[in-house]
Amino acid sequence: MIELKALNKLHISSFYKWLNDSESIRYSLSAFQKTNSPDEVDVWFQSVLEDTKGLNLGIFLRDSEQLIGFTGICKISRLNKSGEYFIFIGDKSQWNKGIGCEVTRLVLKIAFCEKGLNRLMLTVSEPNIGGLKAYQKAGFTPEGKLRQACFRDGAYHDKIIMSILKNEYLKSVKA
Repeated sequence: MIELKALNKLHISSFYKWLNDSESIRYSLSAFQKTNSPDEVDVWFQSVLEDTKGLNLGIFLRDSEQLIGFTGICKISRLNKSGEYFIFIGDKSQWNKGIGCEVTRLVLKIAFCEKGLNRLMLTVSEPNIGGLKAYQKAGFTPEGKLRQACFRDGAYHDKIIMSILKNEYLKSVKA
């Protein structure tokens, strides 16, 4: 259904639309909350293209090559063999189709089988029930809360910290 590939300068046009859609960015990266003008999007996107420490990939529909989102691993620690997973599906017509679960499975494989990481963590906004369920389905375990760590829709809410370890991932793919 999808494939993950490197982004290039030609892909920026999709982000202009997505980052100015309050519903698309509601529970997404904090950077997206303040990245609205074309110039701000340009600066952010250029930093993504130049990032050599993280893993930044476009989410593409396999059949049409259409870019529908962005995923990867940031804050990679070679010493601790860990990183932080993120996913953003900007194309709302692709929501609720299982794409997030498929993307997560692919990134977990990259993290543990190619990058040699031992731990992958994420934070998810507590009101994002769909995200919480999808991450648990993928094998992430809740570890704790960051209280009132997010301000969205005029209110503070908690972020849930979740992680998955390499041995848990390997067990799940063998099952």
